Amino acid sequence: MPIYEYICMSCQKEFEKIIFGREEDIECPACKGKEVKKLMSAAAFKCNGNFVSTASSGGCSGCSSHSCSTCK
Repeated sequence: MPIYEYICMSCQKEFEKIIFGREEDIECPACKGKEVKKLMSAAAFKCNGNFVSTASSGGCSGCSSHSCSTCK
């Protein structure tokens, strides 16, 4: 069950929603608006035993060997 981030096009509030199956009618919890846009979420991956977030700006700080694709 993934958690997705959305922004409401009516009230501009950002919110998260756990999606069960193929749920397609997403509603803003603040204003009940139906026009929402899925946002690009930050992701994390494991690099040499350390978790690295794509939200960080410096690439993979956990790679001493510089073998992961973000360091190249």
